[in-house]
Amino acid sequence: MRSISNIASFSSPWVLAAGFGSNTNILEINLINLILVLGILFYFGKGVCASRILINLLENRKRTILGTISDAEECYKEATERLKQARTRLQQAKTKADEIRVNGLMQMEKEKGDLIDAANEDSKRLEDSKNFTIRFEERRAIEQVRQQVSRLASERALESLNSRLDSELHLRMIDYHIGLLRAIENTAD
Repeated sequence: MRSISNIASFSSPWVLAAGFGSNTNILEINLINLILVLGILFYFGKGVCASRILINLLENRKRTILGTISDAEECYKEATERLKQARTRLQQAKTKADEIRVNGLMQMEKEKGDLIDAANEDSKRLEDSKNFTIRFEERRAIEQVRQQVSRLASERALESLNSRLDSELHLRMIDYHIGLLRAIENTAD
């Protein structure tokens, strides 16, 4: 930053010409402008008028700065409030997401248990059906075997009777059975 003595000393016209140009440092430009304005005011105003204008300028500048600060503070308060609300909504969303996740896991476990129970019931029903079918087929097979055994026994007994049975034995058998029937008839009365 240039010192005030460099700006104020004009030893040659070339220095004055070299002092003007484009300066991009905003703080240095404001300081130079302020010094120039103050110098011009004191030179031309010589007293009260210049100081009154300077005071008005400074008060306007002060009001502008305070207004800007007040606006910035208001924006900061609003942004802070919105941030607080956003954090609250985020926390609520996290809580809701946790509830949904827990409910989902519980529902999944319940449905898993229901599916296992249903599968066990189906398996039991299939086992019962299989056992019933096996018992039915066993009975049917046993009945068929009985019928075949009975038929074979009847055929053999008939063959045996036919081979042994002569007319005398045949008559004795008839008499025996008639006697049995009479005995049964007498006991029934």
